Amino acid sequence: MNELKNFYAIIVAGGSGQRMYSDIPKQFILLNGFPILMHTIKAFYKNKYQPKIILVLAKADEKLWQNLIEHYNFTIPHKIVFGGPERFHSVKNALTQIEDENAVIAIHDAVRPLISQETISNCYQKAIINGNAVASIPSKDSVRKLADNQSTALLRSEIYLVQTPQTFLFNQLNKAYQQVFSIEFTDDASVVEKVGFAIHLEKGDEFNFKITFKEDLIIAEALLNSIN
Repeated sequence: MNELKNFYAIIVAGGSGQRMYSDIPKQFILLNGFPILMHTIKAFYKNKYQPKIILVLAKADEKLWQNLIEHYNFTIPHKIVFGGPERFHSVKNALTQIEDENAVIAIHDAVRPLISQETISNCYQKAIINGNAVASIPSKDSVRKLADNQSTALLRSEIYLVQTPQTFLFNQLNKAYQQVFSIEFTDDASVVEKVGFAIHLEKGDEFNFKITFKEDLIIAEALLNSIN
């Protein structure tokens, strides 16, 4: 079945560096000598499915990225698309570059550079079978819901923490992103779910965390050093 499919990876790199207290967007901060974004793109480039890579950048970051490409002699091929006001619009812009109805499309946060090859491949494989595959991990902690100043315990065994990649067949994304934006759309799975597709969870990776705070960067560096 795989030979009939064409694979894509949309890397969403529209974040800021505010919570890192950085002057540059966090996807460009150095991690073991290279910008975080380069590690992320490299992970998908190395994958056995060899996806075509579409990078979503803020228009204001284009020159910075081009300078980084030259400085680090970064030669991995990728197509640049400019983002919109919300993640929804950024992904929608990227999807305009894909007209292939046989496409299997992984959407991934630029600041999850430690994504494993196993997780990328499993999400592609399961999306072919089920229509979509969303990387996630079970909650290790007890979870409570706070609403109207009332705290309520949730059943931990039913709680999963959603990661990326979130991988879909073309027809699901194509239909889902014809919707009008809603604040209910917190990720791509929520957009696809809204038009009636069941969402299938796929085993994620504890190391596949989102680099958001300075502490995350320290952990990521330590993990990379332990691997290399």
